[in-house]
Amino acid sequence: MIDLTTLADLTPGICSVTLRSASIEEVVSVASEAGLAGIEWGTDVHVTDTAAAEKAREASEEAGLTALSLGSYYRAGSFGDFEQELRLAETLGAPRIRIWAGGSGSADADAELRDAVIRDARRVAGLAAERGISIAFEYHANTLTDSPEATLDLLDRVGHGNVGTYWQPAVGLSDQQALESLHKVLPHVVGVHCFSWVPEAERQPLRSRKQLWQAVSDVLRGNGKDMDVMIEFVADDLPENVLNDATFLHSITLGED
Repeated sequence: MIDLTTLADLTPGICSVTLRSASIEEVVSVASEAGLAGIEWGTDVHVTDTAAAEKAREASEEAGLTALSLGSYYRAGSFGDFEQELRLAETLGAPRIRIWAGGSGSADADAELRDAVIRDARRVAGLAAERGISIAFEYHANTLTDSPEATLDLLDRVGHGNVGTYWQPAVGLSDQQALESLHKVLPHVVGVHCFSWVPEAERQPLRSRKQLWQAVSDVLRGNGKDMDVMIEFVADDLPENVLNDATFLHSITLGED
């Protein structure tokens, strides 16, 4: 018998990039209508400065939503000014900032690039920790988190307790391969980006990979660590498809589907 008291709570949310062409108010409206709990606000379109961050925070709070994280496009290894990301996260009230592990895949990265990513990740992690904010790597192709092995190696070398990783199914993997990748990085996963691209990068309803996402949900719930599970892409980028995917997401995060 499963001990329900040990199961993790999975918080259903959405990344604002899902509705890149929508306004802040529209993103909040769709998320609220879909019954989601919060939003990862991207710095690409929606939260580009502190005024926009304040607007997003006020609109979210009015709708009963929280800022799950700041989806930044900061590339570790660039040694850029990280204060902007920190200010945006603080203004939003976001507990976490997503960053990217460089701009080259693990197979192409030389020692100099790896060292730069590691040193810069430690630097921004320290700055974020001073503000009570955590750091999560985007789990993505063409970065140093493009595979479970590369991700684990990077996190081990960074060696900072304030740094974790997101997870998402890599493009082109079977359900079994994707699930195996999750198991490998699971101790370090702090959030999941949720979408179904089948067979490659074609955006499909989340339910089209029902078996995968049910299994992912079971793994996350059984792992005992509360987690944000955020819709990132939907078919045709349409708001109505956010609602459809959210219905499925609600069911699996509750263990009902």
